[in-house]
Amino acid sequence: MFDSSAGETAGADAVTGGSSDGVRRRPGDEGATASGGDGATPRLPDDFEVVVVGPTHGGGIVSYITNQTERLTDHVSVTVHDSGAPPRGSGPVRFLSGLVMALVALVRFATRSPPDVVHVHTSHHFSFYRKGLYVFFATYVWDVPVLVHVHGSGFDEFVATDNRLVAAYQRAVFGACDGIIVLSEHWKDVVAARAPRSKLRVIPNAVDPGAYRADPTDERPHLVLVSNLIERKGVAELASAVETLADRHPDGFRVSIAGDGPLSDRVERLAATHEEVTYHGYVSEERKRELLADGSIYVLPTYAEGLPIAMLEGMAGANAVVSTEVAAIPEVIDDDRGILVEPGDAEALVDALEALLTDPERRTRMAENNRRAVEAEYSWRSAIDELLRTYATYA
Repeated sequence: MFDSSAGETAGADAVTGGSSDGVRRRPGDEGATASGGDGATPRLPDDFEVVVVGPTHGGGIVSYITNQTERLTDHVSVTVHDSGAPPRGSGPVRFLSGLVMALVALVRFATRSPPDVVHVHTSHHFSFYRKGLYVFFATYVWDVPVLVHVHGSGFDEFVATDNRLVAAYQRAVFGACDGIIVLSEHWKDVVAARAPRSKLRVIPNAVDPGAYRADPTDERPHLVLVSNLIERKGVAELASAVETLADRHPDGFRVSIAGDGPLSDRVERLAATHEEVTYHGYVSEERKRELLADGSIYVLPTYAEGLPIAMLEGMAGANAVVSTEVAAIPEVIDDDRGILVEPGDAEALVDALEALLTDPERRTRMAENNRRAVEAEYSWRSAIDELLRTYATYA
């Protein structure tokens, strides 16, 4: 029943367990700013407090929480409660360690004063089991509104479980909370199997387009992947496709791959045998943005995703997109923004990449469309406006 491998993992050098509370962030003096959407950003009382529950070390949820809280500080008081992600590894020791850390974090949570809203970030499996306890406590002990924010590429499989006890727990958690934030209409349909649709609200993942230089022109097509180098990301399929395309179009393109993981050796071999390919290893945030701004095609042949922030970052850097027809990706990438293939279809991946490599006008048009789409639909400004509108219903 309990799989501790999903969602949140502390890095090897992270301080596990940590303080239950992060930095207390107060509203700024400037008040509300104008919304990029329809109408002004809701103005909440200056003493309105949100407690954000989630890990402060580890994976993608951490990046989202960091960006969310930094941008909310001009509008509300924000306290980040570290839910205590388990350390890296596997097996019973990791599970027990994660369980102890989770219980300690929950006790710390229970001893603080109630806020106006509790915003709980969760993934699937062990993350969800732990976060459900926060939902129950805030709802039934504090009697304050609770939002559950669903992340995780495997949440669809988690909801589709045949385990009646797990399904009952999912219904209980979603039944106890006041609202549920999902990343797309696809995930809305997924979560609706265990939750009332009336509670579901779509707020996509977001990026800061202003942080990316957007230059969609290119003399030599440049394929870019910045990702964890794991099987789920389609790294092997991409390497095979690059080998095929290098034979067909010698000196016709270049490839940059950044990241680390179990398949880094496959990428290292690819770079060693093909001068078109550069493997950068793990890169800084600044270097990542440089690579994406210098790219012309962002490729992510993934098998499972939530709504990939890396793809949105590639769009912000003015890249056409080649990816797969999974989860929320088809809601973002249409024929004007990129080409989607079935996951695992190496031949279709080659054809999609070749179509864009050999058609600069189409490639540039998609890149320009993607930059505009991020600015209009997937910016942090839009996401924060939606979060504040959600919070305002409980003010």
